[in-house]
Amino acid sequence: MAHQRSSRARLSPFSDTEDMALLLAPRLAYFAGVARTEHVTRAAQELNVPQSTLSRAMARLERDLGVELFARHGRTVSLTTAGRTFLASAERALAEIERAAEEVRADADPATGKVAFGFLHTMGAETVPGLLHAFRADHPRVRFSLVQNYGEAMLERLRAGELDLCLTSPVPDAPDLVARRLDEQKLRLVVPADHRLAARRRIRLAEAAEETFVTLEPGYGLRRITDDLCRQAGFRPRVAFEGEEAETLRGLVAAGLGVALLPPPTVPRPGVVELTVTAPRAAREIGVAWLADRPDTPPVAAFKKFLLSKRGNLLP
Repeated sequence: MAHQRSSRARLSPFSDTEDMALLLAPRLAYFAGVARTEHVTRAAQELNVPQSTLSRAMARLERDLGVELFARHGRTVSLTTAGRTFLASAERALAEIERAAEEVRADADPATGKVAFGFLHTMGAETVPGLLHAFRADHPRVRFSLVQNYGEAMLERLRAGELDLCLTSPVPDAPDLVARRLDEQKLRLVVPADHRLAARRRIRLAEAAEETFVTLEPGYGLRRITDDLCRQAGFRPRVAFEGEEAETLRGLVAAGLGVALLPPPTVPRPGVVELTVTAPRAAREIGVAWLADRPDTPPVAAFKKFLLSKRGNLLP
Protein backbone atom coordinates (compact mmCIF):
# COMPACT_ATOMS: atom_id res chain seq x y z
CA MET A 1 0.00 0.00 0.00
CA ALA A 2 2.90 2.35 0.78
CA HIS A 3 4.32 1.73 -2.67
CA GLN A 4 0.84 2.36 -4.17
CA ARG A 5 0.51 5.68 -2.35
CA SER A 6 4.00 6.71 -3.42
CA SER A 7 3.22 5.79 -7.03
CA ARG A 8 0.02 7.83 -7.00
CA ALA A 9 1.68 10.78 -5.33
CA ARG A 10 3.92 11.16 -8.37
CA LEU A 11 0.88 11.52 -10.60
CA SER A 12 -0.16 15.11 -11.15
CA PRO A 13 -3.80 15.90 -12.04
CA PHE A 14 -4.57 17.35 -15.48
CA SER A 15 -4.42 21.11 -15.61
CA ASP A 16 -6.81 21.43 -18.57
CA THR A 17 -10.34 21.55 -17.10
CA GLU A 18 -12.08 20.68 -20.35
CA ASP A 19 -9.86 17.64 -20.96
CA MET A 20 -10.47 16.47 -17.39
CA ALA A 21 -14.23 16.84 -17.78
CA LEU A 22 -14.18 14.78 -20.98
CA LEU A 23 -12.09 12.16 -19.20
CA LEU A 24 -14.26 11.91 -16.08
CA ALA A 25 -17.79 12.24 -17.46
CA PRO A 26 -18.27 8.61 -18.61
CA ARG A 27 -17.10 7.28 -15.21
CA LEU A 28 -19.31 9.32 -12.89
CA ALA A 29 -22.22 6.85 -12.93
CA TYR A 30 -19.83 3.96 -12.26
CA PHE A 31 -18.27 5.81 -9.35
CA ALA A 32 -21.66 6.72 -7.86
CA GLY A 33 -22.81 3.10 -8.15
CA VAL A 34 -19.76 1.76 -6.29
CA ALA A 35 -20.05 4.52 -3.68
CA ARG A 36 -23.75 3.71 -3.12
CA THR A 37 -23.29 -0.05 -2.69
CA GLU A 38 -19.79 0.01 -1.16
CA HIS A 39 -19.26 -3.24 -3.03
CA VAL A 40 -17.76 -3.56 -6.52
CA THR A 41 -19.49 -6.86 -7.33
CA ARG A 42 -22.96 -5.63 -6.38
CA ALA A 43 -22.38 -2.33 -8.18
CA ALA A 44 -21.33 -4.21 -11.32
CA GLN A 45 -24.54 -6.25 -11.16
CA GLU A 46 -26.71 -3.14 -10.69
CA LEU A 47 -24.93 -1.29 -13.48
CA ASN A 48 -24.95 -4.36 -15.74
CA VAL A 49 -21.23 -4.18 -16.52
CA PRO A 50 -18.48 -6.77 -15.92
CA GLN A 51 -16.84 -6.47 -12.51
CA SER A 52 -13.40 -6.30 -14.13
CA THR A 53 -14.53 -3.34 -16.27
CA LEU A 54 -15.84 -1.51 -13.22
CA SER A 55 -12.71 -2.21 -11.17
CA ARG A 56 -10.45 -0.94 -13.96
CA ALA A 57 -12.62 2.17 -14.41
CA MET A 58 -12.34 3.04 -10.69
CA ALA A 59 -8.60 2.46 -10.71
CA ARG A 60 -8.18 4.73 -13.75
CA LEU A 61 -10.42 7.36 -12.16
CA GLU A 62 -8.24 7.46 -9.05
CA ARG A 63 -5.09 7.51 -11.12
CA ASP A 64 -6.31 10.37 -13.29
CA LEU A 65 -7.46 12.40 -10.29
CA GLY A 66 -4.28 11.66 -8.39
CA VAL A 67 -6.20 10.79 -5.19
CA GLU A 68 -7.65 7.67 -3.54
CA LEU A 69 -11.43 7.73 -3.57
CA PHE A 70 -11.95 4.36 -1.89
CA ALA A 71 -10.47 2.53 1.05
CA ARG A 72 -10.53 -1.19 0.16
CA HIS A 73 -11.49 -3.83 2.70
CA GLY A 74 -11.41 -7.18 0.94
CA ARG A 75 -14.47 -7.26 -1.31
CA THR A 76 -16.00 -4.15 0.17
CA VAL A 77 -14.96 -0.52 -0.14
CA SER A 78 -15.65 2.69 1.72
CA LEU A 79 -15.25 6.28 0.64
CA THR A 80 -12.24 8.28 1.70
CA THR A 81 -12.61 11.94 2.63
CA ALA A 82 -11.71 12.83 -0.96
CA GLY A 83 -14.23 10.26 -2.18
CA ARG A 84 -17.05 11.79 -0.16
CA THR A 85 -16.21 15.24 -1.52
CA PHE A 86 -16.11 13.91 -5.07
CA LEU A 87 -19.37 11.97 -4.64
CA ALA A 88 -21.35 15.08 -3.68
CA SER A 89 -20.30 16.85 -6.86
CA ALA A 90 -20.69 13.72 -8.99
CA GLU A 91 -24.28 13.23 -7.83
CA ARG A 92 -25.10 16.86 -8.60
CA ALA A 93 -23.57 16.48 -12.07
CA LEU A 94 -25.51 13.27 -12.76
CA ALA A 95 -28.75 14.88 -11.55
CA GLU A 96 -28.16 17.86 -13.86
CA ILE A 97 -27.50 15.53 -16.81
CA GLU A 98 -30.74 13.68 -16.06
CA ARG A 99 -32.63 16.97 -15.77
CA ALA A 100 -31.22 18.12 -19.12
CA ALA A 101 -32.16 14.80 -20.74
CA GLU A 102 -35.72 15.06 -19.44
CA GLU A 103 -35.96 18.66 -20.69
CA VAL A 104 -34.85 17.87 -24.24
CA ARG A 105 -37.10 14.82 -24.36
CA ALA A 106 -40.02 16.96 -23.22
CA ASP A 107 -39.22 19.68 -25.79
CA ALA A 108 -39.18 17.08 -28.57
CA ASP A 109 -42.47 15.44 -27.57
CA PRO A 110 -44.83 15.61 -30.59
CA ALA A 111 -47.84 16.58 -28.45
CA THR A 112 -46.33 18.76 -25.73
CA GLY A 113 -42.95 19.82 -27.12
CA LYS A 114 -41.62 23.35 -27.52
CA VAL A 115 -40.96 25.61 -30.50
CA ALA A 116 -38.60 28.60 -30.17
CA PHE A 117 -40.09 31.11 -32.60
CA GLY A 118 -38.86 34.58 -33.51
CA PHE A 119 -40.70 37.31 -35.40
CA LEU A 120 -40.58 40.99 -36.26
CA HIS A 121 -42.06 43.55 -33.88
CA THR A 122 -44.55 44.63 -36.56
CA MET A 123 -46.02 41.11 -36.60
CA GLY A 124 -46.54 40.82 -32.87
CA ALA A 125 -49.88 42.59 -32.46
CA GLU A 126 -52.01 40.60 -34.88
CA THR A 127 -50.22 38.26 -37.29
CA VAL A 128 -48.39 36.01 -34.84
CA PRO A 129 -51.23 35.69 -32.30
CA GLY A 130 -53.52 34.67 -35.18
CA LEU A 131 -51.01 32.09 -36.42
CA LEU A 132 -50.55 30.56 -32.98
CA HIS A 133 -54.29 30.42 -32.39
CA ALA A 134 -54.83 28.60 -35.68
CA PHE A 135 -51.93 26.18 -35.14
CA ARG A 136 -52.99 25.26 -31.62
CA ALA A 137 -56.43 24.26 -32.86
CA ASP A 138 -54.77 21.01 -33.97
CA HIS A 139 -51.81 21.07 -31.56
CA PRO A 140 -53.30 22.41 -28.33
CA ARG A 141 -50.47 21.37 -26.01
CA VAL A 142 -47.42 22.46 -28.01
CA ARG A 143 -45.53 25.17 -26.12
CA PHE A 144 -43.85 28.24 -27.61
CA SER A 145 -40.88 30.35 -26.60
CA LEU A 146 -41.49 33.66 -28.39
CA VAL A 147 -38.86 36.25 -29.31
CA GLN A 148 -39.60 39.64 -30.91
CA ASN A 149 -36.63 41.34 -32.53
CA TYR A 150 -35.34 42.84 -35.74
CA GLY A 151 -34.24 40.60 -38.57
CA GLU A 152 -30.47 40.45 -38.17
CA ALA A 153 -30.68 39.85 -34.43
CA MET A 154 -33.09 36.96 -34.99
CA LEU A 155 -30.82 35.39 -37.60
CA GLU A 156 -27.94 35.56 -35.11
CA ARG A 157 -30.06 33.76 -32.52
CA LEU A 158 -31.10 31.24 -35.16
CA ARG A 159 -27.45 30.50 -35.91
CA ALA A 160 -26.70 30.24 -32.19
CA GLY A 161 -29.36 27.57 -31.81
CA GLU A 162 -31.61 29.76 -29.67
CA LEU A 163 -34.44 29.81 -32.23
CA ASP A 164 -35.96 27.04 -34.33
CA LEU A 165 -37.77 29.29 -36.83
CA CYS A 166 -38.23 32.99 -37.46
CA LEU A 167 -40.45 35.25 -39.52
CA THR A 168 -38.29 37.99 -40.99
CA SER A 169 -37.88 40.55 -43.74
CA PRO A 170 -36.11 40.78 -46.11
CA VAL A 171 -36.05 37.05 -46.79
CA PRO A 172 -32.43 36.06 -46.07
CA ASP A 173 -30.15 34.54 -48.69
CA ALA A 174 -27.31 32.75 -46.89
CA PRO A 175 -25.70 29.32 -47.42
CA ASP A 176 -26.22 28.25 -43.81
CA LEU A 177 -29.94 29.11 -43.80
CA VAL A 178 -33.05 27.86 -45.52
CA ALA A 179 -35.64 30.56 -46.21
CA ARG A 180 -39.02 30.54 -47.88
CA ARG A 181 -41.07 33.55 -49.01
CA LEU A 182 -44.50 33.48 -47.40
CA ASP A 183 -46.17 36.78 -48.23
CA GLU A 184 -45.72 40.41 -49.18
CA GLN A 185 -46.63 43.54 -47.26
CA LYS A 186 -47.13 46.88 -49.00
CA LEU A 187 -45.41 49.90 -47.49
CA ARG A 188 -46.98 53.33 -47.32
CA LEU A 189 -45.57 56.81 -47.01
CA VAL A 190 -46.89 58.06 -43.67
CA VAL A 191 -47.15 61.85 -43.34
CA PRO A 192 -48.56 64.17 -40.62
CA ALA A 193 -52.26 64.97 -40.94
CA ASP A 194 -51.47 68.66 -41.58
CA HIS A 195 -48.69 67.93 -44.08
CA ARG A 196 -48.69 69.48 -47.57
CA LEU A 197 -49.12 65.97 -49.06
CA ALA A 198 -51.88 64.86 -46.67
CA ALA A 199 -54.65 65.59 -49.17
CA ARG A 200 -53.14 63.12 -51.62
CA ARG A 201 -54.03 59.42 -51.81
CA ARG A 202 -51.14 58.33 -54.01
CA ILE A 203 -47.60 59.56 -54.41
CA ARG A 204 -44.41 58.83 -56.24
CA LEU A 205 -41.64 58.48 -53.67
CA ALA A 206 -39.48 60.98 -55.59
CA GLU A 207 -41.97 63.65 -54.54
CA ALA A 208 -40.78 63.19 -50.93
CA ALA A 209 -37.11 63.72 -51.75
CA GLU A 210 -36.94 66.99 -49.81
CA GLU A 211 -38.75 65.63 -46.74
CA THR A 212 -37.17 64.72 -43.42
CA PHE A 213 -37.54 61.01 -42.66
CA VAL A 214 -37.87 59.07 -39.44
CA THR A 215 -36.61 55.50 -39.80
CA LEU A 216 -35.60 52.40 -37.95
CA GLU A 217 -31.98 52.08 -36.94
CA PRO A 218 -29.35 50.64 -39.32
CA GLY A 219 -29.41 46.84 -39.20
CA TYR A 220 -33.18 46.63 -39.30
CA GLY A 221 -34.63 45.10 -42.46
CA LEU A 222 -37.18 47.89 -42.89
CA ARG A 223 -34.39 50.48 -42.72
CA ARG A 224 -32.52 48.72 -45.49
CA ILE A 225 -35.69 48.57 -47.60
CA THR A 226 -36.36 52.28 -46.97
CA ASP A 227 -32.85 53.21 -48.07
CA ASP A 228 -33.13 51.01 -51.18
CA LEU A 229 -36.50 52.45 -52.21
CA CYS A 230 -35.28 56.03 -51.79
CA ARG A 231 -32.20 55.22 -53.84
CA GLN A 232 -34.44 53.80 -56.59
CA ALA A 233 -36.44 57.05 -56.42
CA GLY A 234 -33.24 59.03 -56.99
CA PHE A 235 -32.41 60.43 -53.56
CA ARG A 236 -30.86 59.64 -50.21
CA PRO A 237 -33.26 60.27 -47.31
CA ARG A 238 -32.43 62.94 -44.75
CA VAL A 239 -32.92 61.11 -41.46
CA ALA A 240 -33.81 63.12 -38.37
CA PHE A 241 -34.79 60.33 -35.96
CA GLU A 242 -33.94 56.61 -35.76
CA GLY A 243 -35.95 54.20 -33.65
CA GLU A 244 -36.46 50.53 -32.88
CA GLU A 245 -40.19 50.07 -33.40
CA ALA A 246 -42.52 50.96 -36.26
CA GLU A 247 -45.36 52.33 -34.14
CA THR A 248 -42.95 54.67 -32.37
CA LEU A 249 -42.02 56.05 -35.79
CA ARG A 250 -45.70 56.52 -36.59
CA GLY A 251 -46.01 58.54 -33.39
CA LEU A 252 -43.07 60.70 -34.41
CA VAL A 253 -44.75 61.34 -37.76
CA ALA A 254 -47.97 62.32 -35.98
CA ALA A 255 -45.92 64.79 -33.93
CA GLY A 256 -44.73 66.44 -37.15
CA LEU A 257 -41.13 65.26 -36.88
CA GLY A 258 -40.88 63.74 -40.36
CA VAL A 259 -42.34 61.20 -42.77
CA ALA A 260 -41.78 57.44 -42.84
CA LEU A 261 -42.15 54.35 -45.01
CA LEU A 262 -44.07 51.85 -42.88
CA PRO A 263 -46.25 48.76 -43.14
CA PRO A 264 -49.97 49.25 -42.44
CA PRO A 265 -50.88 49.70 -38.78
CA THR A 266 -52.95 47.14 -36.92
CA VAL A 267 -55.28 49.94 -35.80
CA PRO A 268 -55.55 53.30 -37.64
CA ARG A 269 -53.62 56.01 -35.85
CA PRO A 270 -54.95 59.56 -35.58
CA GLY A 271 -52.71 62.40 -36.66
CA VAL A 272 -51.26 60.72 -39.74
CA VAL A 273 -52.25 60.05 -43.33
CA GLU A 274 -50.99 56.94 -45.14
CA LEU A 275 -50.31 57.34 -48.85
CA THR A 276 -50.02 54.59 -51.45
CA VAL A 277 -46.61 54.70 -53.13
CA THR A 278 -46.98 54.20 -56.87
CA ALA A 279 -43.28 54.25 -57.82
CA PRO A 280 -41.04 52.54 -57.11
CA ARG A 281 -43.01 49.49 -56.03
CA ALA A 282 -42.95 49.74 -52.23
CA ALA A 283 -43.33 46.39 -50.51
CA ARG A 284 -41.42 44.06 -48.29
CA GLU A 285 -41.34 40.28 -48.50
CA ILE A 286 -42.03 38.27 -45.35
CA GLY A 287 -40.40 34.88 -45.09
CA VAL A 288 -39.67 32.07 -42.67
CA ALA A 289 -36.08 30.97 -42.07
CA TRP A 290 -34.39 28.11 -40.29
CA LEU A 291 -30.90 26.70 -39.95
CA ALA A 292 -29.86 24.39 -42.78
CA ASP A 293 -29.01 20.77 -41.97
CA ARG A 294 -30.43 20.93 -38.45
CA PRO A 295 -32.96 18.16 -37.75
CA ASP A 296 -36.38 19.28 -36.55
CA THR A 297 -38.13 17.95 -33.51
CA PRO A 298 -41.71 16.80 -34.24
CA PRO A 299 -43.33 20.01 -32.88
CA VAL A 300 -40.94 22.22 -34.90
CA ALA A 301 -41.60 20.16 -38.04
CA ALA A 302 -45.36 20.50 -37.52
CA PHE A 303 -45.21 24.26 -37.04
CA LYS A 304 -42.89 24.69 -40.03
CA LYS A 305 -45.33 22.75 -42.21
CA PHE A 306 -48.15 24.94 -40.91
CA LEU A 307 -46.29 28.17 -41.73
CA LEU A 308 -45.44 26.99 -45.24
CA SER A 309 -49.11 26.21 -45.80
CA LYS A 310 -49.80 29.94 -45.23
CA ARG A 311 -47.94 31.09 -48.34
CA GLY A 312 -49.80 34.02 -49.83
CA ASN A 313 -52.17 34.09 -46.90
CA LEU A 314 -49.93 34.87 -43.96
CA LEU A 315 -50.93 38.46 -43.24
CA PRO A 316 -54.38 39.48 -42.01
